[in-house]
Amino acid sequence: MGVRSVKAAPHELDEERLVRLVARGDRAAFEELYRRTSPWLAVRLRRRCVDEQIVAEVMQETYLAVWRAAGAFAGAGVGGTATGWLWTIAARRLVDAFRRRAHHAEPPPAAAVPDAAPAAEEEALAATVGGDVGDALRCLAPELRQVLQAMVLDGLSVRETAVLLGLPEGTVKTRARRARIAMRRALT
Repeated sequence: MGVRSVKAAPHELDEERLVRLVARGDRAAFEELYRRTSPWLAVRLRRRCVDEQIVAEVMQETYLAVWRAAGAFAGAGVGGTATGWLWTIAARRLVDAFRRRAHHAEPPPAAAVPDAAPAAEEEALAATVGGDVGDALRCLAPELRQVLQAMVLDGLSVRETAVLLGLPEGTVKTRARRARIAMRRALT
C-alpha cells in the first residue's frame, strides 16, 4: 500500500482553492479551473463580441494571465470570488483586444442580444440582486443596464466600458448618470 496525500482531488475543490493551488504551480488544478470556467467565460465574451478570433485570443490571454498571476489572487486575500476575478481579467483583455483592433480597423460589432429570452448573466444578476434593487435593475432600459453592468459589476472604468460597448466616453457617462437617477427614483 503506497503512501497517499490527504489532499482532495481538484474536482472536489471550489474555484478559490483551485486558484490557490494554481498559484503553487499545480497543473491539475489549473486544468480543472479551466474545465469549469471556460464554457461560461466563452459565452460571456461572445455576448460582448461576435468575432470568434478575438474571443479565442482573449480566452488564451486570460488563462495565461491566470496561470501567471494566480498568486496575486491567492496571496492578496482579494475580496470576491475567483470567478469574479477571472471575469475581470477577461473583460480587461477584451477591452485591450478592441483597442488593438481599433488601430487597424473598425472595432468588431457587439453581439446582438435577442429580445425573446433573458441572458444567463441577466438571470444570474436578477437572482443575486433581489428585492427592490433587483426590481429596479430589471426596469432599467437595456442600454443603461449594460453600462451599469460593465462599470459596477465588471469593475471597468468609463474608458474601458466605452471601448467594450463601442460607445463614446461621454455617452457612457451620460448613461451611467441616467441609470443612477432611474435607480434612485425606483428605490425611493
